[in-house]
Amino acid sequence: MTQQSNTVASDNKRESRRARYLVPAGGVLLIIALLGGFAPRLLKSKVAAADTVQLGIPTVSIVSPTVGSPPAGLILPAEVRPWQEASIFSRVNGYLKDWYVDIGAFVKQDQLLAEVDTPDLDHQMEQASNQAVQAKASAAIAQITNEKWQKLWKEGVVSELDADNTAANQNTTAANQHAFEENLRVLQQEVAFKRITAPFPGVITNRRTNVGDLIVANNINNEIFHIQQIDPLRIYFWLPQGNSADVKVGQSIDVVFPAPVNRTMQAKVATTSNAISPNSRTLLVELHMANPNNEIQAGSYAEVRLPSSILGTILTVPDTALLFRAQGLQVGILKPDNTIELRDIKVGRDFGTNVEVTGGLNPSDKIVNNPPDSLVSGEAVRLSAPATASSTASSVSQAGTTKPERTNTY
Repeated sequence: MTQQSNTVASDNKRESRRARYLVPAGGVLLIIALLGGFAPRLLKSKVAAADTVQLGIPTVSIVSPTVGSPPAGLILPAEVRPWQEASIFSRVNGYLKDWYVDIGAFVKQDQLLAEVDTPDLDHQMEQASNQAVQAKASAAIAQITNEKWQKLWKEGVVSELDADNTAANQNTTAANQHAFEENLRVLQQEVAFKRITAPFPGVITNRRTNVGDLIVANNINNEIFHIQQIDPLRIYFWLPQGNSADVKVGQSIDVVFPAPVNRTMQAKVATTSNAISPNSRTLLVELHMANPNNEIQAGSYAEVRLPSSILGTILTVPDTALLFRAQGLQVGILKPDNTIELRDIKVGRDFGTNVEVTGGLNPSDKIVNNPPDSLVSGEAVRLSAPATASSTASSVSQAGTTKPERTNTY
């Protein structure tokens, strides 16, 4: 009985010991089973997350600014002005007696244009002439008298006081003679202004009076004629500050005249204002151009064409690289760490597919082409792979003779 009890107890101990070993082994097997099931899923989740992050990074293409001359030179508006012009007024009062030229007439220098009737001046002239004659006669008598009295004083016949009085009278009458003659000379000069003549050769562009009109001397509201000399001509245009050093005195520049002339003529740079206008940041340039046939009219509109050969270099970027933001125009600059810097720029002329950049950009910058609207500073990007030769050839063969938009894409 005792032996049987010991056997039972020994079996129980072995069962208890086996149970202690089976529980941890089962736990280990359970953990291994769990890891074997969740590890692939966790790995796939991490891969998916990494792929999501990669897909969230925008892919961009890069272009470089182009440094060179303007593609079509520079075309600027110009103003045609006469070589010289003048408003012709009368220097004497009177009435217009007659005019001999009308608007559009080409006249020579000193050619008679009109005559003024001056009755008041004529009367003053006659009076001054008589006074001059009278003063001359008085001076002659005073001189003869003084010579006689001086001789008598030396002979002791008359006193020294009487001799001095006759000498003083001679000097007075001589001064009066000179004064009347000067007055007559002034009136004679005024009488010459009765004839209105052309101060220089040119064309009469305006006539504001007619026969019988009252003429008031030196009245700015009483212009009689307006004359312009149109051979040669002066042509003025405003040159942008960036090109102010490209135009030099003596250069020949093409000037285009629209209808009805429809001609391109050459003019030479005569001078510049040597000062930049603070309002427009431009330089005033003066050209001189011969106009022997008088076919170009003063005051007409023209265009000045500056070829690329005389212009300096400019910086241009594709218009597809511009970002229109509330702050103004911006471009995305690719930094060495493949992040983006949004930079403000200033633009100049628009050349169609390219735009001139006047500030905010360097030739060495790499610019994002066709940037997404959501692009922000500090954002990481990746570069698109350049097209292979085979894919490019196939695309060209499908599209025909299609010209690539950009040749400087990275």
